[in-house]
Amino acid sequence: MPKARPVITKNPKPHTHKVTILAQDPSAPIFAEVDVPYETPIPGPCGYRVRVIDYDSSTGKLYRPGHFPIEPEGGKAHRLLADRAFHAQNVYAIVMRTLARFEFALGRRVPWSFDGHQLFVAPHGFADANAFYSKRDRALFFGYFTGTSGKSVFTCLAHDVVAHETTHALVDGLRERFTDPSSPDQAAFHEGIADAVALLSIFSIAEVVKYGLDSLSRGAGSRAGVVAKLVEKKALTITKLKDTVLLGLGKQVGEQMQGFDITETNRRKVALRRSVAIKPDKNILNLDEFKEPHRRGEVFVAAVMNVFLNIWHARLRQLGTVRDGMVDRDRVAEDGATAADHLLTVAIRALDYCPATDLSFCDYLSALLTADYEIQPDDSRYHYRNLLLEGFAAYGIEPSSKAPGGRWENPDDVLDNSWTHFESLRRDRDEVFRFLWQNQAPLGINSEAYTRILSVRPCTRISPDGFTLSETVAEYVQMMTLTAKELPGLQWEIWKGLDAERKSQLKPFPIPQGMTPDLEITIYGGGSLIFNEFGRLKYHIRNKILNADRQAARLDYLWKSGFFDEPDSDNATPFASMHRLRWADDASFFGKETPHGEFF
Repeated sequence: MPKARPVITKNPKPHTHKVTILAQDPSAPIFAEVDVPYETPIPGPCGYRVRVIDYDSSTGKLYRPGHFPIEPEGGKAHRLLADRAFHAQNVYAIVMRTLARFEFALGRRVPWSFDGHQLFVAPHGFADANAFYSKRDRALFFGYFTGTSGKSVFTCLAHDVVAHETTHALVDGLRERFTDPSSPDQAAFHEGIADAVALLSIFSIAEVVKYGLDSLSRGAGSRAGVVAKLVEKKALTITKLKDTVLLGLGKQVGEQMQGFDITETNRRKVALRRSVAIKPDKNILNLDEFKEPHRRGEVFVAAVMNVFLNIWHARLRQLGTVRDGMVDRDRVAEDGATAADHLLTVAIRALDYCPATDLSFCDYLSALLTADYEIQPDDSRYHYRNLLLEGFAAYGIEPSSKAPGGRWENPDDVLDNSWTHFESLRRDRDEVFRFLWQNQAPLGINSEAYTRILSVRPCTRISPDGFTLSETVAEYVQMMTLTAKELPGLQWEIWKGLDAERKSQLKPFPIPQGMTPDLEITIYGGGSLIFNEFGRLKYHIRNKILNADRQAARLDYLWKSGFFDEPDSDNATPFASMHRLRWADDASFFGKETPHGEFF
């Protein structure tokens, strides 16, 4: 009788593992263990999506790849601040953590925008007070500089700076046309969403949140029974929460660039940017200062973060006191993490519900409201969507959609799915193009424009109640290249606000004064198609290519910003120049990036 073969059992691999990072800038170092997707990276660290290469272009030195993981020994975590191998681990873990957060929210793998699977990361890339994402180099570069204290400052140790740059790379992979020359809102969006993701993601690290909350309990006295884990409930106002270290971005960088006399009091307030402090003003986006993309992006961040504060504060009002008007600090931090997690998830998912080109803040608001509704239709407990509407309206941003609640409308037209194959529709760009082509009229597709399907991405989201939502997201772009003198002859749609009686009185398409008639111009349109689990079109979110109002505004903006001037051949890394000038609070960049069309 043959012997029975031995049964070999293998322990299942975990989905994540703990990695030590610097969760708070070295100015007030807080180390934390965070979960990152499980893998066994080779020295660098180098994994399947992120490859750290410690090359310094300023000195021409390539440092030895760092081993992984690195953990503090004997309570001497501060020694890690000077360890280049830990710097490499820090950027690797934060990039992977941010990538995982996007993939969780979107319910699918997120590609980089370039041809390749690994994003290169240089933690000590150059000697300068800057950090940037370069699509051309398929990389993130982090600089270092000597601060006003005389000590070296490494941007790769700033959690929010690393998360910010990673978000640039991820958004570029999700919406490649958001770097086209377009509107001032689209020019500002990349920076705005990167800041918002960086600020919201920090709330998932309990150690940092508790540190920020500790400042609220100081000065409350040392009454009997009051311990460090309690916070005065009356101190949990929106104003006081806004002033904590949690709502500022780039703390150490801000300190060391601005030369403040740092004390424990102002350490918690000094930051490279504190957009949340921008006061609400319905006309703010019409002011000259906020037409500049950097400052305009901060208005977007201000709207998002003030919504977050209101959501957090609404949850805190329901907390009961423990004793003497005090509430549990850990519960306060937990509510902050829950509110931030919800808003961060919706902010990322909203990218799928945005038009493929010429994004406006109003478009994004409708996308936010739609994304939240799709995953959680019942909003009766905390009224998140009402807070979103109110928070953005305070800065003059109203939903593009006129449907109830500001969400995108479902298509009314009957569409032809006769020859559409469901399985192919979920993955094949040619199948989506066929669907688009055979439904040109009801979908408002211009057959004279060049049309290309950019992506087809099936996804599965998980709602808070545990149910799944299966969708397929496809995006397409339409383009026309013609001369300025040919623009008035196009069959433009009726101008916004004009009724049929005035249609005959329409003026010709306005050409900016001084523009050469033979100047070559490319106009764009496009949209996102959201299919349900049965292959039926759920949303068609688009900007039509022959929308006269939008194209006239875009052309006027690009003309005034200098887009059509002679390109600056030396300006090869627009994100680098944008960040350098922004950090220096220099608005003179306006028009310098646009000749390359990489940021706008």
